[in-house]
Amino acid sequence: MPHISRTPDVPLAYEFLPGFGPVVVFCPGYASDMGGTKALALEEACRARGQAMLRFDYSGHGQSGGDFLEGTIGDWTADAAFIISTLVPAQQILLVGSSMGGWIALLLGRVLGERLAGMILIAPAADFTEALVRPSLTPAIWAELREKGVVYQPSEYGAPLPMTLKFIEEGAGNLVLGSKIPITCPVHILHGMLDDAVPWRHSLKIVEALESTAVRVVFLKDGDHRLSRPEDLGLLVGSLDEFGV
Repeated sequence: MPHISRTPDVPLAYEFLPGFGPVVVFCPGYASDMGGTKALALEEACRARGQAMLRFDYSGHGQSGGDFLEGTIGDWTADAAFIISTLVPAQQILLVGSSMGGWIALLLGRVLGERLAGMILIAPAADFTEALVRPSLTPAIWAELREKGVVYQPSEYGAPLPMTLKFIEEGAGNLVLGSKIPITCPVHILHGMLDDAVPWRHSLKIVEALESTAVRVVFLKDGDHRLSRPEDLGLLVGSLDEFGV
């Protein structure tokens, strides 16, 4: 597994599949990694098409170094930006962001400019520290956060997930929904209406904020947050064709 380092002693793992552009760049979700079902389905499709793809793990995730509990949205966005600028410094990019990766993709898209050929967002959790997490925390949880700096919340997809006070507070400096998002490329959004982590109506806020008029949203009435069923993956992979590449 190849690695590169943005900061000393924190190797960032990645996999690059050469091919034609635009390069599909997958941004994973919170506590997820580049070995997830959606990332691998996209890589298989790109390999069959001859299209380039870049997968990676943020610091503290998957096969990268670093401490997950030290990470923030700003850190993980910087990891993604560094990997892109180092490995595909000039190519056109098709960003794919899943859950928190959707927030990171929107942050990246604001600086990629004309290099951004398109964007696919899967249950995008833009601004979720402020819009979703903060309102859900009880006074008791807030007290624990302030005392210990971290709480562990149950997840139906595995072991309880840690959430740090540092992560929540730093997220407030990286919000994208308070004003227009200066992204004008085509954007496709896929969202399950049974999503219990990121409500499907949250995607409508992203649609309203985007400057792009070429925005398509697909709601799956029986889809959950992961959207990893065969039919969901087929829809995701099929989105590549809709970008005309």
